[in-house]
Amino acid sequence: MGNLDDIQAWLDERLPQLLEEHDVPGAGWAVVQGDRVADGAAGLLGKATGVEATADSVFQIGSITKLWTSTLVMQLADEGKIDIDRPVRSYLPEFRVADDEAAAQITVRQLLNHTAGFEGDVFTDTGVGDDCLEKYVATLHEVPQLFPPGEQFSYNNAGYCVLGRLVEVLRGQPYDACLREHLIAPLGLTHTATGPYEAIMFRAAVGHIEMEPGAGYVPAPMWAMARSNTPAGSMLAMRPRDLVAFARMHLEDGLAADGAQVLAPGTAARMHDREVDLPELGLMGTSWGLGFERFDTPAGTIIGHDGNTIGQAAFLRMVPEAELAVALLTNGGDAVSLYRDVVGHVLGELTEVVLPALPAPPAEPRRIDAERYVGTYSAQVFDLTVSQDDDQRIWIEQTPKGVFEEMGGRAERTELVHYRDDMLIPVQADRGMHMPHAFVGDDGTGHALYLHLGRAVRRAGA
Repeated sequence: MGNLDDIQAWLDERLPQLLEEHDVPGAGWAVVQGDRVADGAAGLLGKATGVEATADSVFQIGSITKLWTSTLVMQLADEGKIDIDRPVRSYLPEFRVADDEAAAQITVRQLLNHTAGFEGDVFTDTGVGDDCLEKYVATLHEVPQLFPPGEQFSYNNAGYCVLGRLVEVLRGQPYDACLREHLIAPLGLTHTATGPYEAIMFRAAVGHIEMEPGAGYVPAPMWAMARSNTPAGSMLAMRPRDLVAFARMHLEDGLAADGAQVLAPGTAARMHDREVDLPELGLMGTSWGLGFERFDTPAGTIIGHDGNTIGQAAFLRMVPEAELAVALLTNGGDAVSLYRDVVGHVLGELTEVVLPALPAPPAEPRRIDAERYVGTYSAQVFDLTVSQDDDQRIWIEQTPKGVFEEMGGRAERTELVHYRDDMLIPVQADRGMHMPHAFVGDDGTGHALYLHLGRAVRRAGA
């Protein structure tokens, strides 16, 4: 087994080379084990400015923010201000989705563990005012219910915005202020920004994107997504050391480094426990807790979350048994391959667990009749059309809609092959990954009702 000094030396030496290898402009990292922390950075925060990344540079953490939102909710549960098994409407009477009966049943727990069942990729921009979350929740009344509440897992950004609004209402202050008062200050964090007006005070990373495949990474045309999506992950930025301080509190049963009790004893463990299983997608964990993504491996459980914003990708992994957390924050390029190299090395040196292998298409996939899968699956931000040609090759075409189209998304056609029962997998990797496509349920005519990609996308017209 290695130690933190070995990790520091290895990353100081290897990270610049790994950034070059994976075309990542810049990255910051931190590891906490027990009460010891190591951190560092390499590369550039922005290709346009040439500013170098340092250990104190802030990167957006994207959807890792959901762990902060779920923690704010569970603090309210600790204080007896909320019962997570009661309907959301007990606290937010105005909460509506298109299916009013479902909206009346959805519980706070179902929002926390992504089983609420309404469509979740809703990125409506309701302005930059302190009322943006209140306005956002009011726009959900037309959002379709995909399945009965509690039936299955479907990753839900909108659900976390509802949770953020819940926190605002019960605390009587804007979400950003709740973050600052109930997490950032008690944890003693000094390099954490709840939005661009604070991020500008630090050395802040800019995201980098490819305008055309193979054209190279350039600075993104905007820094952040809408403020109304902050509780789901659109704005929160911090240095890696601050992120692992949050993780350490979770590993220490709710205690901050100075001994302050941020969560009641036992609450963190309940958040980490398995709540719902996922289809075998291989990229999004095997199960989910109250906010936490879980990888159940033969050697032990890894918990954490990933985050993606405009050209920035973030990774947090925790191994509770080893009292270890590692954060990697990046601003473009093949971030997943960098994550595999960096986080894989840290876990391999300091724990008994290893990162699960990434899914890959079989070398010689068998030909199948894809009739059960063929058709169009529709969401607010894209349509996915599965077809099979005369040579029995299977194709999927993704057509962006709404905000994805506005952000410059292009129609893409990809070949799929047989992976395992009721699952197909792309031949070509996307950002270093082959995402398995699971086909779930039955529409009553022998066709799959959902295409599951971590999100359940419902068959159009079913």
